[in-house]
Amino acid sequence: MGKVKITLTKSLIGRLDKQKKTAASLGLKKIGDTTLQPEGPVTDGKIFIIKHLVSVERDAQ
Repeated sequence: MGKVKITLTKSLIGRLDKQKKTAASLGLKKIGDTTLQPEGPVTDGKIFIIKHLVSVERDAQ
């Protein structure tokens, strides 16, 4: 399995609590924060919830 590089590109201010908690569970707090997560269905679900707030790069090593 590869890794997914996720970067928060938009602010969490004014977003739903579910979206804020999802970003926090990925380790994203401020604009520009980046995290590497294992690729899989759980990570894909989290990305789907905040897809409009993040940029995603697949197979980042």
